[in-house]
Amino acid sequence: MRTRPCYAGFLAFAAAGLLSACTLMPAGDPVRLYDLPANPLENRRQAEAPADGVTLRLATPNAGGLLDGSRIVVVPTPNQPQVYQGARWADATPVLMRNRLIDAFQEDGRITRLIHADTPLSADLELTSDLRAFQSEYHGGHPEAVIRLDARLIDSRSRQLLGSQRFTHRQAAAGTDLAAVVDAFGQAADQLAQELVDWTTGQVAERHER
Repeated sequence: MRTRPCYAGFLAFAAAGLLSACTLMPAGDPVRLYDLPANPLENRRQAEAPADGVTLRLATPNAGGLLDGSRIVVVPTPNQPQVYQGARWADATPVLMRNRLIDAFQEDGRITRLIHADTPLSADLELTSDLRAFQSEYHGGHPEAVIRLDARLIDSRSRQLLGSQRFTHRQAAAGTDLAAVVDAFGQAADQLAQELVDWTTGQVAERHER
């Protein structure tokens, strides 16, 4: 009869030991979050007349695999994508790209009626896209940011494809550290966004002339 209290005491001691062990387990390294850097775009188009009152819906780019998330993708060896450990984008990659495009259109000013896919309003045109690359690639031991976007401009009423275009931009990083790579991503995104804005407004102008 005296062994039961001792057994219970042993269980209590063992449980306390397990709790202590759990408390002493080392915590994981914190994840660093990165925003996509941005530089003000050139307002060289501001003097031009705005587009013909057209409303443009900007859809969030489609993406798959590692690009459909917040991991920062790196391809140190061709055809072998990996991710930077302990680091993520502050938002999902397609959302980062969509927001950069929205900023570019707003700064450009030629299309004044702009909505994104989550806005419950009708639009004359819709800009959809597929994000095919948003990664750093190594060439000769040096990383460069690579962004590739396949864009389509669609008439929302007739569902007619008005035009499609692939945009690709590469920007060499100033160094091999992740901060330099992130800066290169920002520069490549700025360049691609400006080129896409120019193409889209050109397509809208051609549509108006028809």
